[in-house]
Amino acid sequence: MTAGMTKVLVVDDDAQILRALRINLTARGYQVLTAVDGTGALKAAADGLPEVVVLDLGLPDMPGTEVIAGLRGWTQVPIIVLSARTDSTDKVDALDAGADDYVTKPFGMAELLARLRAAVRRASVGQVDGEPVVKAATFTVDLAAKRVVRDEAEIHLTPTEWGILEQLVRNPGKLVGQRQLLQEVWGPAYGKETNYLRVYLAQLRRKLEPDPAHPRHLITEPGMGYRFEP
Repeated sequence: MTAGMTKVLVVDDDAQILRALRINLTARGYQVLTAVDGTGALKAAADGLPEVVVLDLGLPDMPGTEVIAGLRGWTQVPIIVLSARTDSTDKVDALDAGADDYVTKPFGMAELLARLRAAVRRASVGQVDGEPVVKAATFTVDLAAKRVVRDEAEIHLTPTEWGILEQLVRNPGKLVGQRQLLQEVWGPAYGKETNYLRVYLAQLRRKLEPDPAHPRHLITEPGMGYRFEP
């Protein structure tokens, strides 16, 4: 299998490693994007839409696991973690956060290229990603950065409010059932506590809807669930 023009995002704050990977991957037909920190990585991913990400865990501005979580908010792009850390706990944390593979530094270029090819192959039969930024008429949700902006001001959401909103905006126009929402946000042991949803949807509407009493974006389907209408 040849790389073609597969687009890969390489994230590492070590200038030598970044340069070596860029040269080697470009020579093998990859289109290479680079970033030196987590903030730059999330922006590069949102702007460039890479088909695979090679990510160092030890970044200067945020843990690599936070970058993985930010990406997983909107994309299933394969993520191969690079790290000098050999503790199995770090590997487990990265994989639990959503990484697909793990390569320990120092690594051989042949091994990394094989992992890249395998990741791209697996992804080629996967799902189509959504957009990282979802715009409603009165507010904008950035799934990668986990930010909500209304009237040019960032709106603070609690983790639970964010969890509910994320589930809804990732399924625009579709009914998300009460049980599904409860289990996604609170956990598999929940399914009947519909009063939780009423309380938190009311809070979200107060923060995001122009007229919370007559919502236009966060719609209740009585007895069934909720729907996000952009």
